[in-house]
Amino acid sequence: MDLNGKTGIEQALGLLGELMAARGERLRIVVIGGAAMNLLGFVSRATTDVDILAFGTPDGAASDGTPTIVEPPAPLPDWLVRDIQIVAQDAGLDRLWLNCGPAGQWKQGLPPGLASRIEWRAFGPLQVGLVGRLDLIYFKLYAAADQTGPESVHFQDLLALRPKAAELLAAEVWVRQQDPSPGFVDVLRKVAIHAERLAQ
Repeated sequence: MDLNGKTGIEQALGLLGELMAARGERLRIVVIGGAAMNLLGFVSRATTDVDILAFGTPDGAASDGTPTIVEPPAPLPDWLVRDIQIVAQDAGLDRLWLNCGPAGQWKQGLPPGLASRIEWRAFGPLQVGLVGRLDLIYFKLYAAADQTGPESVHFQDLLALRPKAAELLAAEVWVRQQDPSPGFVDVLRKVAIHAERLAQ
């Protein structure tokens, strides 16, 4: 069963927060993708999972007071895996409805300044950070170029973010660093041009 838009995602995260409270656990996670798009109000649609990009350090903060983020552990802590699966069973979700699939992005590099743009929300002792709109543009342009076609959910999400020309250009520069192969760069350029034309 999919997570049904913002309400379904909030309910699942709320259940996880309740289990954590009962165990006396605390956790900060940073999410991207469709879950972040829904929770920030850019789209309203079902999504299959909640993608963890990073963990927030328990009490750490940068000099400006923003929580610091680190690459999530692989595998996830045993207690967290158990709680994720309990929520999955209770809510009828996939057992991997919360996962750290996108964490591989740490090896390629994150958009510059991402941590300073995270919006944090509380679900009891579970703090959920949502990457900012600009970072979503970066990630969605990358995904749209990788999964081409105007019907791609990533391309539709990119349009929902209403990117400006300068934002698309900055995103394109970053995406080129992820995959500089000529074939991909050519597709990327076409996707960015198409997105700029349709988003205006």
